[in-house]
Amino acid sequence: MDSSLLNPPLAQPCLLSGSFLTTFLSYNVNSSCPDDEPLLQKLLLRGCDPLPIRRCRPASPKNPVPPLPYPDSLWTTPPDENIHWSAYTCKSFKCLVDRIKTRSFDDCKDCFDLSATGREIKRWVTPSTNPLDFTIDEVLSLAKPHNSIRIGLDLGGGSGTFAVRMRERNVTMVASTLNLNGPFSNFIASRGIIPLYTTVGKRLPFFDNTLDIVHSMHVLSNWIPTTVLHFVLFDLYRVLRPGGLFWLDHFFFVEGQMEEYVSVIESVGFEKLKWEIGRKLDRGAELKEMYISALVQKPLKNSW
Repeated sequence: MDSSLLNPPLAQPCLLSGSFLTTFLSYNVNSSCPDDEPLLQKLLLRGCDPLPIRRCRPASPKNPVPPLPYPDSLWTTPPDENIHWSAYTCKSFKCLVDRIKTRSFDDCKDCFDLSATGREIKRWVTPSTNPLDFTIDEVLSLAKPHNSIRIGLDLGGGSGTFAVRMRERNVTMVASTLNLNGPFSNFIASRGIIPLYTTVGKRLPFFDNTLDIVHSMHVLSNWIPTTVLHFVLFDLYRVLRPGGLFWLDHFFFVEGQMEEYVSVIESVGFEKLKWEIGRKLDRGAELKEMYISALVQKPLKNSW
């Protein structure tokens, strides 16, 4: 997906993707937009974010139906009729759920399954013997006082389940996402969560010292350049209020990179509340992959 070509902002990434940007801007004013979501995401993943606004109308689903009201929407799969499917390999939510049975690589292969037997309904709420698996209630219990956690961001929010679980605990979350071969933004919105369509290469659209908590799972890992990760961590520090929490959830890397990544994380200035390192074994021990799960806090007072 060209994520290795991600560049820091200041417009340069758009100039470096001139041919893609020219195609993106080739449309007729006051008409329909081209059906170009894959091109749009390629630009975003290269760091051209935000994209220029356009004067055209995007395609909509042919026969949409009203979404379910809260709280029924939180754990109900939306109807297929509410999705414009042209950009995706799957053309139904059943197909997305069934991807778990295939050998193909897709982001978040099992996270569209909201059934009682699926993995999503257990995530972040079911205690585990694995020390890397923090629960939401465990994390919130470390906040002082507990009710100071009110608003936050789930960076790389998948299908929105983390934000849903936080909403069930009276915490308002925005979930950032991209539509990587699946309608993640529409799915999150159908559940009653606000999807923020942005990449990690962009300065977050929040003012300094405002958020109570930021959660990130997998999107910040060793598939993005280390320098970009450094920029992102400092921007998360910026938007968190003094005393705010950053939950780095299952950050993965190769064993030989541990010193590099630990030093980058520690250089930002967070205080450690909970820090666990363990093996990532799902693709085989021979790859020597590792996880860090960490809960860190922005100091109440400047630490420099």
